[in-house]
Amino acid sequence: MRYEGAPARRQAIVERVRAAGFCSIADLAEELAVSDMTVRRDVRRLDELGAVRVVHGGVSLPPDQEFSARERANPGSKDRIGAAAAGLVAPTDTIAVDAGTTAHALVNALPETFTGSVVTHSVPVMQALLNVPGARCVGLGGDLYAPSRAFVGPATVEAAARLRVRWCFLGAAAADDRGCYGVYDLERPTKQALMDIADHIVLLVDGGKFHSSAPVLLAPLHRLHAVVTDAEPPPEVRAALDEHGVRLHLAGAA
Repeated sequence: MRYEGAPARRQAIVERVRAAGFCSIADLAEELAVSDMTVRRDVRRLDELGAVRVVHGGVSLPPDQEFSARERANPGSKDRIGAAAAGLVAPTDTIAVDAGTTAHALVNALPETFTGSVVTHSVPVMQALLNVPGARCVGLGGDLYAPSRAFVGPATVEAAARLRVRWCFLGAAAADDRGCYGVYDLERPTKQALMDIADHIVLLVDGGKFHSSAPVLLAPLHRLHAVVTDAEPPPEVRAALDEHGVRLHLAGAA
């Protein structure tokens, strides 16, 4: 759709970023039917106004809005994915839970009878575990990163390296037939540290993430053991999952 005036274009950009959390310049230019240069001018102005945040490769929400906006997006999908992922966890398992709203939904779905341990750097996950009194929470400290409400940095990575978990439940901003992606490179070392200590890595993404883009490669597809999502992936992604032996769990499917 073409937006003739700058105000309408910029409003469309804000709405798209609120819905997706991150948008690349190229995707916005294609959707708005304008040049990359026009989009860059628009997002620079929106950044000056505090409506969005210009990041490497595209644009995201400001830190004070980002997590809340992601939490409000697709709540039903997140709940279904969280419940399906929780079904993989045995009552006494030790698991790692990534930062992000879909991973947070997994913790909300853990039964009160869960008496295992949860390793996490996510502040919302730590708070949610207060409602699972039998669980042990192993919090990874470090520098608090506001957009994800999670700890990151060398101290977080070093703390994770001393541990071992059965499952790592990983969140991502986008996924395709090559792997899964995040928005900020600052978060990548912590996510990879959690994957490094896990026997099994499970990606938690809603179906929209297969049609999104993000700049930071978190893991190639062959490193994953399973994907939990709420919609059938595109054919090329499904073929790549099968090729690499990655199990697909469709939330809500029989």
